[in-house]
Amino acid sequence: MKHKLRKLMTPFESFLTWEAGSGVILLASAIVALVLANSPLGAAYDHLLHTPLGIGTGDFRLEMSLAHWVNDGLMTVFFFVIGLEIKREFLYGELRTKSAMLLPVCAALGGMIMPALLYSLMNLGAPTAGGWGIPMATDIAFALGIMTLAAGHAPVGLVVFLTALAIVDDLGAIVVIALFYSSDVSLVALGAGLACIAGAFVLNKFRVQFLPAYLACGLGAWLAFLASGIHPTIAGVLLGTAIPATAALDDDVLHDAAHPMHGHHGSLLHKLETALEPWSAYVIMPIFALANAGVNVAGANLDVSSPLFLGIAAGLIVGKPLGIYGSVRLLTKFTGAPLPGNAKPMEALSAGALGGIGFTMSIFIATLAFPDESTLAAAKLSILISSVLAGVLGAAMFQLTKKGAQYEENSTV
Repeated sequence: MKHKLRKLMTPFESFLTWEAGSGVILLASAIVALVLANSPLGAAYDHLLHTPLGIGTGDFRLEMSLAHWVNDGLMTVFFFVIGLEIKREFLYGELRTKSAMLLPVCAALGGMIMPALLYSLMNLGAPTAGGWGIPMATDIAFALGIMTLAAGHAPVGLVVFLTALAIVDDLGAIVVIALFYSSDVSLVALGAGLACIAGAFVLNKFRVQFLPAYLACGLGAWLAFLASGIHPTIAGVLLGTAIPATAALDDDVLHDAAHPMHGHHGSLLHKLETALEPWSAYVIMPIFALANAGVNVAGANLDVSSPLFLGIAAGLIVGKPLGIYGSVRLLTKFTGAPLPGNAKPMEALSAGALGGIGFTMSIFIATLAFPDESTLAAAKLSILISSVLAGVLGAAMFQLTKKGAQYEENSTV
């Protein structure tokens, strides 16, 4: 029984391991992209990203640049994995009960609303006002990676809280993308895409475990969303939530109904998440960084006094920790509940600071918000600088907390 319970706990542990470990590779990829973009190979790098690639023939040919295939195609798999993670967390993980869900959901909402407000205030009436969604996002890989390296002493409950918060944050970012960063929507194509997704949910309803059937629905939804004006990666998220999360009836884990992971192991969702997590963390996200973090610094014309930079910096570095920590403190004050993992206030604030590492999702939203190359380059550079500063701030705060705790222990000896 103990062996079985340890096995049943692995989905969150596996997710945590993949996400935290991929942070280093993600950072290395971003650095390589920056070096390439600002080296003599910069023109070749830019030409490669804009190289048109097509599939199919005649009227059934789809052609996009390499960068668009990465952002619209490959990232759909990344969003599909997010959909799987969201469903798993709400059914079996840290968000499965109302009480467990309350704190990370409220913290995530605070951590999205405050940065968006700060950005909007600083860009009121400016051409860059549409980028308010950029500082709302948290990069799970970087945040957990830095927390693992700089805050090994942090309570496990705080790590779980930050993970759950980041997953809810991803869900919020997806909603924002779907509602506010899609334009010229074709209702006919949108209806066709939603019909494909509905087909996947019907398959789930009848306990169909045949993966190609779900992939066919997902491909149909992706093509329809691409034609509709809704960003096609949304198809990946929706398909992820349609994947069956219950194992086949003959799976031996079904007999252990007392465990919260009852029925999950052996499910198509669990198998796909286990298979795709390393690809998402170690291949797709680094490729995205290579394709999107390569900003020509000279060409970006970054002005640190501009509303764009100030809005992104204030949102990620100030708005995120204030929104996250403020929501947590308000909720714990009115409910009497302890801080996540019985953490110290400074530790909770430090976790909030790490929430300001936007990177992947922030850059993704920036590519949707700013079609102008010059503005997009400045936004990307602002995100990179602000995310680095947020990470350094969070790590430094955790280290100060650790030294303070050690000082108190030595004083009492």
